[in-house]
Amino acid sequence: MSTVHTRAEAALPRGLLIAQAWSGLGDAVAPLSNAAGRPLARTVKLILDPLVLRPVLNPRFAAGAVGIEHVDALRDRITEAGPVLAATAAWFLVLKKERRRAGITDGNPQDLYFQRCFELANTHGAPHPDTAARRAAAVLAEVHQQDGPTVGGLRDFVTGHDAELTRLLDLAWTHPPVPRRAPGPVRPSDFLATCATKPDRARFAALVADLAGSRGAADLDQPGVARERGLTDLDLPARPMVGLGASKQSLPKPFDRSIVERLFAAVTSAFRDSLDDVPALVRQEVSRSAGPWQLAEETGRVVLVLGWEATAALVDGPSGPAGGATARLRLRWDREAYVHRALRMPSSVPEGVRAAVDGVREAYQRRLWVRVHGRELRHDDITADELWDVLDGVLRSVILDQRDRLRSALERQSAGGPL
Repeated sequence: MSTVHTRAEAALPRGLLIAQAWSGLGDAVAPLSNAAGRPLARTVKLILDPLVLRPVLNPRFAAGAVGIEHVDALRDRITEAGPVLAATAAWFLVLKKERRRAGITDGNPQDLYFQRCFELANTHGAPHPDTAARRAAAVLAEVHQQDGPTVGGLRDFVTGHDAELTRLLDLAWTHPPVPRRAPGPVRPSDFLATCATKPDRARFAALVADLAGSRGAADLDQPGVARERGLTDLDLPARPMVGLGASKQSLPKPFDRSIVERLFAAVTSAFRDSLDDVPALVRQEVSRSAGPWQLAEETGRVVLVLGWEATAALVDGPSGPAGGATARLRLRWDREAYVHRALRMPSSVPEGVRAAVDGVREAYQRRLWVRVHGRELRHDDITADELWDVLDGVLRSVILDQRDRLRSALERQSAGGPL
C-alpha cells in the first residue's frame, strides 16, 4: 500500500517548532518569554532569528513551514544555544535593575538591550555578582549617555511651548512655500537611466536647480493623491498636531504624524548626536511639515520624485534602459519567490499580505520618505553618487518587511489556524 505524504506531513509550522524547542529551555529563559512560556515576539525578532537561527545563512529555517528533514536541525540549534540564551535572560534582568536604579525611562528595554545582553552572554557567560553591575552600567552608559536630544527633552519642550508651536504651525500652513521656477530640460527619467551605473551629477544638479522635486509635489494637495502615494490615510493632507507621545510600533503614515512622532525615531536612534538641539529641531520640523513633500530641502524632494518614478516599474513592468534604475528595481522584485507566492494567495489573507505586494509602490514611497526625512534631520544630503544605493536599499527593506508578513501568514496556515 503506497504512502501519500500530505503537505502537513512534509513540513511543520516554524513558529510551533520554535515554541517547542523553547519550552525545553525551562525557567532560565523566562525573562525572554511571554506568559504562555513562548518566546516574546522581540525575542524571535532580535535574538533567535538574527543571532541563533540566522535564516539568511540557513534558508532551510526561513520559511513559514519548515521541511520535515530540517525539523531536528532547527530544534537542535535552539537547544544548543540554551546556555547562552539563559545567560542572556539573566543579563537582561541585571540591565533592567541598573536601568531602574539610574532612573532611565527612554526607549523600550527589549529593543535597546536584548542584543547587548546576548553579546554579554557570549563574552562573559552568566552575570557574576562581583562584576555584573559594573558591566551593565557600562552598557547603559554606552546606549543612553550619548550627546544629542532625548525623548524626555523633546516631551518637556513641546509641553512647555505648546501654544507657541501651535501658532507657528498655523502660520506655516497658512502660507506654504510655492515653487515658481518653470520646468527645465532634464527629466527625472534621464537621471534614472544613469544613476545605477554611472550617475550623471550634472543631471541630478539640474533637477535640484529646476525645483523638480517641489513641482513634483504640486498635486499632493489634491483629493486622494497623497493617499494614493501611501503617505496618508486622509483624503487631503492635514496640518499636524504638536503631539506629546509616540511609539515606534504604531507610527501613523508620514503625513499623519504629529511633530513629536516625526522626530521620535531620530531622537531614539544611534545618530542623535548629529541632530540640532530640541528647540531648533522642533521649530524646523514645524516649518518642514508645510513644505513640498513635507520636507525642507530640494534635494530630498527630488529623491522622492525619482523614487516614485523608478517604482512605476514594480507595477507596470520594466521601463527605461536595461541598466537603468527602474529596470534594476523590477529585476530585484521579480527575483523574489515570496512575491509570486503572495500573488497566488487569496485576497482575503489578513494583515494585508496580498495587499502589501499589490501596494509595494506605496510602501516603498513611505519608506523612502522616512529615510530622506531622517537624513534631513541629520543634515546629511543625498548625493548623486549615493542615490542608487538609497533607492535599492529602500526596496530591500520593503521586501524584508513583506517577507516577514508572508511568513507569519504561512505559519498560521500551516498550524491549521485562520489566515
